[in-house]
Amino acid sequence: MLRNYFKIAFRNLAKNKVFSFINILGLAVGMAVAMMIGLWIYDELSFNKFHKHYDKLAQLYINQTFNGTTGTGRAVSIPSATEIKTKYAANFKYASLASWNYGHLLVVGEKKINKEGMYVEPVFPDMLSLHMLRGNSTTALKEPRSIVLCESLAKALFGTADPLNKVIKIDSKTNVKVTGVFEDLPFNSDFYSSKFYLSWNDYLADQSWVKESQQQWSNHSFQAFAQIVDHATMEGVSAKIQNVEKKHTSASENPEYFLHPMRNWHLYSDFKDGKNTGGAIQFVWLFSIIGVFVLLLACINFMNLSTARSEKRAKEVGVRKAVGSQRRQLIFQFLSESLLVVFFALFLAVTLVLLSLPAFNELAGKEVHFPYQYPAFWGMIVSFSLVTGFLSGSYPAFYLSSFNPLKVLKGTFKVGRWATIPRKVLVVVQFTVSITLIIGTIIVFRQIQHAKNRPVGYNREGLLQVYISSTMYGKYNPLREELLKTGAVFEMSESSSPTTYIGSNQIGFDWEGKDPQSIPLFGVVATSHDFGKTIGWQIKEGRDFSRDYTTDSTAFILNEAAVKLTGLKNIVGKMIRYNDRQCQVVGVVKDMVMESPYTPIKPTIFMINYGWASVFNIKLMPNKPVEDAVKKVEAVFKKFDPDTPFAFQFTDVEYDAKFRTEERVGKLARIFATLAIFISCLGLFGLASFIAEQRIKEIGVRKVLGASVFSLWGLLSKDFVRLVIISFVIAAPIAWYFLSDWLKQYEYRTDISWWIFIISGLGAAIITMITVSFQAIKAALTNPVKSLRSE
Repeated sequence: MLRNYFKIAFRNLAKNKVFSFINILGLAVGMAVAMMIGLWIYDELSFNKFHKHYDKLAQLYINQTFNGTTGTGRAVSIPSATEIKTKYAANFKYASLASWNYGHLLVVGEKKINKEGMYVEPVFPDMLSLHMLRGNSTTALKEPRSIVLCESLAKALFGTADPLNKVIKIDSKTNVKVTGVFEDLPFNSDFYSSKFYLSWNDYLADQSWVKESQQQWSNHSFQAFAQIVDHATMEGVSAKIQNVEKKHTSASENPEYFLHPMRNWHLYSDFKDGKNTGGAIQFVWLFSIIGVFVLLLACINFMNLSTARSEKRAKEVGVRKAVGSQRRQLIFQFLSESLLVVFFALFLAVTLVLLSLPAFNELAGKEVHFPYQYPAFWGMIVSFSLVTGFLSGSYPAFYLSSFNPLKVLKGTFKVGRWATIPRKVLVVVQFTVSITLIIGTIIVFRQIQHAKNRPVGYNREGLLQVYISSTMYGKYNPLREELLKTGAVFEMSESSSPTTYIGSNQIGFDWEGKDPQSIPLFGVVATSHDFGKTIGWQIKEGRDFSRDYTTDSTAFILNEAAVKLTGLKNIVGKMIRYNDRQCQVVGVVKDMVMESPYTPIKPTIFMINYGWASVFNIKLMPNKPVEDAVKKVEAVFKKFDPDTPFAFQFTDVEYDAKFRTEERVGKLARIFATLAIFISCLGLFGLASFIAEQRIKEIGVRKVLGASVFSLWGLLSKDFVRLVIISFVIAAPIAWYFLSDWLKQYEYRTDISWWIFIISGLGAAIITMITVSFQAIKAALTNPVKSLRSE
């Protein structure tokens, strides 16, 4: 019997090819989108869960108050971290200081590889529960001059040979021994980019400033990680350690330490005024809602077309009942048809997901894989398909099976004037969602463009950033001379931070009239004399740094935000005390966007200091082929440092990377909005076809009586346009409410203009007209002789 149900169902699908195709394709696209979003959400929610003690791991964070605002950061001091892990040792199973994740040159024979890694304490591999393939996680970093590599890096350096006890040269100056190899961390781990770990004791031995920092409570230049004991809570331990630094710093700075759990690192990384305000979790919610709604649109299509077609099968039901079919059998028959459509759609959806995953991963910046190996995934998919099939098939099944066979066969059965109301409501829901997505996509795009068009205060065009290797320190002047001789370089400078990032924030500045109770925080950038000329900053008052003035070794140039923070008028020529030195302000530059383009400009002080440099800034000669210029620059660097691979970044590319998250969200939203409209239009096309078929005789009569093609087109189209207008009226306030709230997270943000809503509504109406017009015009052009002949 069951086989017979599916055989009849298959015949019905084959008989109505267009409706079957629309049903299957629309549902498949909706299911594919839901699967893709589901895989993305699963990847986001499982971030860092690779680590065995995920729920007990945390990073040490600190709240500090500067310029009247409490800021939160993860840069901590060595003495504070040391006191926390010794004085409060009973609360921790492991605790480790760590450097930041920096790029290092690793050399083995002729092989030279640049990878990022960290200096950590010996407990770190055990704390992260690294899966060791070679060596012992507990003892690997206890040896001096030791290194632990990830598997892929070990293979890149040593091939198939056993890497244990092999020697690697780090940064062309230090030899270290491989004492362990661990399995590569998954892409959705915060430590994925750390391909190796070095001994913390070597960091202290090699870097004098690090060793000196062991006594400096205010030097927040390091990281600290911890694993709390099983019976402790993050909140409880945070309450115990929060005041560890207060007695060593100014009371008005009010430093408070706390533990930020690993489970919150990825999704809850944003803080404001010392309180967590969320983070990437907003995108999880956003795409969850989009996924549900896109799937809902597909299900609405399925139900709409199924119920619309079911009314044409009234005579079939009447005949079946007349020859003895029970209502239960009819219900199973219609449900089997629904389930068959759903499983065809499921097969197509899985195929679409497999084909789309590579492009989706590239767009989303992920390494998501289809979870073939998880029975739970397939169980969930099949269960969902069954539920979808039963829900979408339930209405036609129970509705049709209730028909009175006598009325149907006598021709007195009528569906009633209210039969189309549910379908119209569902169409309104579809286009409400689609129009909301259209408005949202436009707002996201405008916000990105608004920030991109913000004046940055310097010239990014043709500007390169080259991070200084250890072998290049002290070679600035001869390197600059050689580069300028090539004719490919307009100017060169060095600085402690690139123009896209401020690496140092300091207190301890004083000036006449300053409130003694305030602790102003300034970004500090140390530069060479040629920095301003290289980047093309804009002098607003005073002058640039110059080698003609020997006093510029103690001179400051401030940005506008720094001048505003000091409160000084006519600041050029005035003195600011810094590190027991009196420094004269010689110039003021316009604010430059060096950090987030969505936030206010940070008060920043620029000073001359050649010993503090970390990056070369190279301005290529304008109107010269960039590729040729870069080759000449590379040749000069190879002359000075032949062992280090030449690596550089274009400043404009690095700046554009600041928009990466928003651009990804915008692109994904644009794709999902397009698919939502596509699904809605598929449904409209099917309904328009059905209505045109239903009214074919009416159209024939109207044509005989003189109706024009245009009037008939308007007759068949106006109902759908009316539904889209209702959808727009509902969607506009919904979109305005949620997008206004979303924009509030950006201090530098665009506005929501009225024309965005008009364009979205008109766009939806035009798309509707185009979709419906094909069937409407086709019906209007039909020869009335053919449509009326059966009468």
